[in-house]
Amino acid sequence: MNIREKQEQTELSLLSPYATRSIDTKGRRKPEEECEIRTCFQRDRDRILHCKAFRRLKDKTQVFLSPVGDHYRTRLMHTLEVSQNARTIARALNLNETLTEAIALGHDLGHMPFGHAGERVLNEMNPKGFKHNQQSVRVAQYLEKNGDGLNLTWEVLDGMKNHSMKSMPHTLEGKIVRLADKIAYINHDIDDSVRAKVLKEEDLPKKYTNVLGTTYRERINTMVLDIVKHSSGINDIVMSQKIRDAMTGLRSFMFQRVYEEPNTKKEEEKIKNIIEPLYEHYLYHIEELPVYNQKMINSEEDKEQAVCDYIAGMTDHFAIEQYTEIFIPKFFMQK
Repeated sequence: MNIREKQEQTELSLLSPYATRSIDTKGRRKPEEECEIRTCFQRDRDRILHCKAFRRLKDKTQVFLSPVGDHYRTRLMHTLEVSQNARTIARALNLNETLTEAIALGHDLGHMPFGHAGERVLNEMNPKGFKHNQQSVRVAQYLEKNGDGLNLTWEVLDGMKNHSMKSMPHTLEGKIVRLADKIAYINHDIDDSVRAKVLKEEDLPKKYTNVLGTTYRERINTMVLDIVKHSSGINDIVMSQKIRDAMTGLRSFMFQRVYEEPNTKKEEEKIKNIIEPLYEHYLYHIEELPVYNQKMINSEEDKEQAVCDYIAGMTDHFAIEQYTEIFIPKFFMQK
């Protein structure tokens, strides 16, 4: 019995009966030989961690566009905070922590440059629409490794695809990430908003902070503990109604005061003025796309998707650089 097989047997004997065990995976799109050391979910976690799309998250907007300062969250920091919260919950409930980590690390691989502002623009431009959770799966299945994909397991892809509020994963580990995502962004976006002087801590509605806590640490602790307490020993991941209502209320407050605030929306117009011209340009200059993007084009409809894939993979700075290169006149010094 090799090391992987020993770990699989350990999962069978020690994990909760509701946990997703590596040995029970529904498998990969392309079957492959198992690793002697790592379980299938460990391999997925490692593949995500080492892929280029994951590294690009360090230069993709979380909330604030081009913030001045080193302590604002990027999409990468958001991902790591989601992973940490999710792993804490999974371990406390004796579920598969490695699967949870893999889903958390991969859940935002498909995010656009400029955060949700960029996502809204591309959703309008692309005839098929654009949703970052679906794009995360597309990145993992078809775009990474120059078009070969990461060949992740069904369970990880399911968690990545269904982490939004409008869908539900099929595993408890995926359900953990779905809630951990909300816990992370609500709280760290408050923290960043206070840092940016968009909000003050005392601006937060007391009817929510009296329930969840008056500091960043207290609120996360309250939410995580509530999930663990109410999900223990059952085949579901849930929160108490009181905590869920307070979390939802605080999320709505953030939409009103930060995400959809007039100055924020004004900045979003600038993003539209970058993404739309880039989209139109590449649609008529397909030859400028990477070779592996071009190879996926078999019809006129595929052209739109190829352009969408390329722009979605850009970082904030690369998108600005490409816009500048294509549309801004170059001035040369004359001797």
